[in-house]
Parts: sequence; structure tokens; C-alpha cells
Amino acid sequence: MRSTLLAAGIALLMSSCYNRESEPFVGNVKFDGTGYRPVYKNAEDVAKVEVSAAQALKEPGKIYTFGRYLFINELGKGIHVIDNADSTKPENLSFISITGNYDIAVKDNWLYADNLSNLLVIDISDPKAPRLTKTIANALPVQNYPPMTGIYFECADPKKGVVVDWEKVSMDKQPKCYR
Repeated sequence: MRSTLLAAGIALLMSSCYNRESEPFVGNVKFDGTGYRPVYKNAEDVAKVEVSAAQALKEPGKIYTFGRYLFINELGKGIHVIDNADSTKPENLSFISITGNYDIAVKDNWLYADNLSNLLVIDISDPKAPRLTKTIANALPVQNYPPMTGIYFECADPKKGVVVDWEKVSMDKQPKCYR
């Protein structure tokens, strides 16, 4: 019994002595030369909310109905306003451009939308002419890291602006941040 325990202990010690690569890695993920870099905008550009001509849906998210109208979130970009009076021929009316918009809700004549950390209140009593009525600054928590896990990324620097997106890029050295 003693010799078995001794052999197991020696084997455990020996296995911890193998030659590791010179560059450390986090968890089970080795740095492969790529990582995510934050994309910044200044606070003024982030706060801009504009109603523009209709756009094609590319990456739709949540859908809310209001009477005969549909409000369809375009992930990270804003909200499509669609007249669905004739469900066989929905008419794409306009697009409400909102940076960092991933979530929406509708209650009565009000559309609520996130704008990164801000909460927007939009009057939709006339869906053909939506208008921003209130911005509640810093109402929502924002994570300054990419939504993916098991990745390396450049740490966000608030001095450079507001992080609005993350792009995967080649990197010469392993960044300090990991998630």
C-alpha cells in the first residue's frame, strides 16, 4: 500500500515537471495569434438617434407589434419600422438608427430601446414619424468585454471613447485580457 502511494506521488511530481512553452496561456486556451480589438466611437456619435429611409434587414433580433406595425431590432444598429396592414406585402417604412441597440420593448405608445448604457424612450403614437422623447443616461450596465468566451482581447480603454463593437484581428503578442 505504501509503495503504491509513493509511486503515485512520484508520478504526480514528475508530471508537473514537463517542459511548458515559454508563453503562458489562460485556462485551456492557447493564444493563436488572433484576438478581439475594441471599436470605439465618441459619446456624441453614440448618442445620435436618427430616423432614416428604410433599410434591408440583415441581422434581425426581437420583433414587437403595435397595431398594424412591426418594430424589428437590427442587432447593434437600430430598429426597422414596418407597416404590416397587408401581411402578404409588409411595407418597410423607415429605420431608427441606434448605436448598440440589442433590446426593445413596446408598451402603449412608447418604444423602449437600449443605446449601449442608455435607455431611450421613443414616442410611436404615429409610427410613421417616431421621435425620441427621453434619454436616460447610464441606466443599463455595460460590459467592456466581448460577448464571447474562451477568447483573448485588448482591454478596453475609456480614454479612447465608448466601445461599440469588437473585431477579430491578428495580434503580434498575447493581449492581457481574456474571457
